[in-house]
Amino acid sequence: MLPLQDVRVLDFSTLLPGPLASLILAEAGAEVIKVERPGGEDMRRYPPQLEGMGGSFALLNRGKQAIEVDLRTPGAADRLLALAPTIDIVLEQFRPGVMDRLLLGPAAWQARNPRIIYCAITGYGQTGPRAHEAGHDLNYAARAGLLGLTAGSDGAPGIPPALVADIGAGTYPAVVNILLALRQRDRTGQGCCIDIAMAENLFTFMFWGLAMGQGTGAWPRAGAEQLSGGSPRYRIYRTADGRHLAVAALEDKFWHTFCELAEVPAALRDDARDPHATMDAVSHCVAARDATAWQALLERAETCCTVVRTLQEAVRDLHFLARDVFAREVALPGHVLPALPVPVVAALRRAETQVPAPSVGQDTDRVLRAAG
Repeated sequence: MLPLQDVRVLDFSTLLPGPLASLILAEAGAEVIKVERPGGEDMRRYPPQLEGMGGSFALLNRGKQAIEVDLRTPGAADRLLALAPTIDIVLEQFRPGVMDRLLLGPAAWQARNPRIIYCAITGYGQTGPRAHEAGHDLNYAARAGLLGLTAGSDGAPGIPPALVADIGAGTYPAVVNILLALRQRDRTGQGCCIDIAMAENLFTFMFWGLAMGQGTGAWPRAGAEQLSGGSPRYRIYRTADGRHLAVAALEDKFWHTFCELAEVPAALRDDARDPHATMDAVSHCVAARDATAWQALLERAETCCTVVRTLQEAVRDLHFLARDVFAREVALPGHVLPALPVPVVAALRRAETQVPAPSVGQDTDRVLRAAG
């Protein structure tokens, strides 16, 4: 029996944070019913389009059921609330107050079933002066100060390719708190409301900067601290062929081994004396070899240094292939796509290796008819 095999989720969320959270729950055995507006959510129409379905939608909604409901029509709330006795988790991602106006807020659900766990994911939480402010991942990273710690060669903040607010500060906290709430419900018999605020959850990722600023008054600067580009030991250097080497040789044993391999002049290996001079020396040494030569050289010793891969190269890496990272599949009409890897270990997730993504409203009649 899977950990969440007896758990039923009604998911009103769209795009990324909520759908990824319910995907993780589904992979652990939960039955997830995705509620979409007529025509389906926007992610269905995002590129790439594969046989008429958005590829990203397929990856995020593998193995779910889908019902199509116009939440604004009279009687829609009652039809959905009729499911309450069978529902364990309600997941939504609207701005605060929207579900209440639709007569589907937490009080409505828990009045029908006090065991329901109601989880709302928003940018700034259910309360506070910014609670109703619109935003996306980049806005939350900017508001929380995370973006201010990134810097390109011109000193301007860079756009992170990882949607860390959506996933790291939205999806994962939602899953963690839902699992904690289920454990608490086992003891008390009562559900609860979970308020996930993505912007504030980003502060966890900046623990070192908070320790600096709140502990000493010296707040971190982009490109100037140990983990933001100020140390020769933790930087990205350009190779002879225009590729890059990620150096993370923080500990002395790794740093000294790397300096030997790179042939950094002995007088400049003590980076405490003049960090910028050491950076210049390392830059010169790294630029003396191409990426292939560096790859061969780094195989000889442990240095905590890695040639920067493209995504295409990474998915073909022998290590990830040996670990079956992309062995599971999502089935689309006329197409099969490697499934999105999720952090659920094999012993705790569904055994099926190929699972379909739902078409719009495919389960509407069956699910709602069963509720009466």
